[in-house]
Amino acid sequence: MDWFQKLPGFQRTPYGIEWRILRRMPTVALAGTVLPALMALAARWLIGGATAAEVARNLQRFDYMMIGLVIFLWTLVVTVVIGCVIVWLMKGPAYVADGLPVSHSDAPRP
Repeated sequence: MDWFQKLPGFQRTPYGIEWRILRRMPTVALAGTVLPALMALAARWLIGGATAAEVARNLQRFDYMMIGLVIFLWTLVVTVVIGCVIVWLMKGPAYVADGLPVSHSDAPRP
């Protein structure tokens, strides 16, 4: 039994925008990680306050926001990559399904 019998006469769909998006995702993930890290580093010199406790609280809040931004961007990248892989798989070769006899194929049930 050949489970992967390709559909005769099927023409593959050419690759489209999904490959361009997939090629950019490592750059987007890297930039989405490095830029917030650099912003958090720059915040050490830019964020000020009246007291040391206030400066520490503001820095910690900003660090948490940057961590949240990085996690959001990673989630976005993973979601886009999954979508592109699904499109890529759907454009692949078509396969013939194994036909199974159906008892009511001549007269479908309502």
